[in-house]
Amino acid sequence: MFLNHRGQVITRHGIHRLISRYARKATDLCPSLARKRISPHVIRHTTATHLLRAGVDINTIRAWLGHVSIDTTNIYAEVDLERKAQMLNHTNALSTPAVSKRPWKSDPTTMAFLRSL
Repeated sequence: MFLNHRGQVITRHGIHRLISRYARKATDLCPSLARKRISPHVIRHTTATHLLRAGVDINTIRAWLGHVSIDTTNIYAEVDLERKAQMLNHTNALSTPAVSKRPWKSDPTTMAFLRSL
């Protein structure tokens, strides 16, 4: 479908070169790109993450990416830290006071029993 300058099918290395070339050119307009790694994999990952955020079903994303196993695609769901932060803010989990992991320590009867051992 995509051909190189010789009229042959473009290889994955050719795609990588094209993306690298245009990323360098884009740095003139957006200097912060110079500090970022831009590759076909990054574009693929970013697209999958955006699809997930847009509400596209994870199985549809799996098929679009060509993954055989849904477990491979689930990585995109786990990696989306921004989405996790939004959900935590939505549930007020960050503002909930911490529950003591040792409630027995504040029980004088239990502490007295433990000291007597």
